[in-house]
Amino acid sequence: MPKMKSHSGMKKRVKITGSGKIRHQGSGKRHNLENKSTKRIRQMDGNTTIAAVDVPRVKRMLGI
Repeated sequence: MPKMKSHSGMKKRVKITGSGKIRHQGSGKRHNLENKSTKRIRQMDGNTTIAAVDVPRVKRMLGI
């Protein structure tokens, strides 16, 4: 049986925490920032945890 290949696009988009949770950067922070309020931009900072329903699919794509 051949090796399982991980999805290279998913590798670049997510990080796995020490406790096994999957984190990703939220959307909307790349451009058109002058049209967004300071509060909205600030709330988009940081990483967020992937929804529980999506975790099995992401793990399968990563080959975990």
